[in-house]
Amino acid sequence: MASDHGEQVPDLKHVEWQFTPEAAGSVLLVAFEGWSDAGDAASTAVRYLAEQWSAKPFATIDPEIFYDFSVARPLVRFDSQLQREIVWPGNEFAIAHPAGSSNAFTTLVGVEPQLRWRTFTDQVIGVARTIGADFVLTFGALLAEVPHNRPSSVFATSNDDEVARAYGLLPSRYEGPTGITGVLHTACQHAGLRSAALWTAVPTYVPAAPSPKAALALVRRAADLLEFSVLTTELEIAATSYEHQVDEIVADDDETSDYVARIVQRFDLGSADPFANNEDSLVDEVERFLRDQPE
Repeated sequence: MASDHGEQVPDLKHVEWQFTPEAAGSVLLVAFEGWSDAGDAASTAVRYLAEQWSAKPFATIDPEIFYDFSVARPLVRFDSQLQREIVWPGNEFAIAHPAGSSNAFTTLVGVEPQLRWRTFTDQVIGVARTIGADFVLTFGALLAEVPHNRPSSVFATSNDDEVARAYGLLPSRYEGPTGITGVLHTACQHAGLRSAALWTAVPTYVPAAPSPKAALALVRRAADLLEFSVLTTELEIAATSYEHQVDEIVADDDETSDYVARIVQRFDLGSADPFANNEDSLVDEVERFLRDQPE
């Protein structure tokens, strides 16, 4: 199968189409819930952009062969007619044409699969080819020793040296365990698609709390990188509320309060934003996080 641009498109037998957009989606933004989504920051960021742009869903990936449902369990819920339904782990593509941008943007938000990663990434690449996307940007978040009451830092990297030079990104030199986004970037490279990754950090002492502050940092970095504008008021309000709530949690525990004070001190001694001036520090955190994942 070939796309409108003549490239060979992988067999898309696992993609369920609502409609096929015109081949105009030049940028694909991707986030997966799971190990690379600390504080739900990555998935929140991409979902937020889709909502702000009123992105229109057009395709999903059938979950049947990609998930161990004893691990990624489906949910039971009642629909608007009070009928029970099963909600399976989903991966949804949506397309938007933001006002003031010459690009169309496609979003993909899903759940990291447990099985058949090569086939899964073939489906993603195939959809990207079909809609004419030529750039893939993934979003990720990890737990690290960063303070909740200082700016959330973001670094951008690419395993494509040409992309790294063109966008002023860090070249990816990481070796070790990886997740579905790492596999996707390699698949992009083999398919001739440019790609890059954004990473941010969420405090280790609030691992379960959603972090709109980290999501906001990812959205702002993506907007700067891809030169689009988006209203971030809702995320800004949520980020301020998050910071106040964590302040209260930290203040209630002397041990946590002392721990956070030490992290803040190290952060402030480095600079107002040490990762902005020494991104190798956050790169080291990412690599340590990846290597510590259970096999």
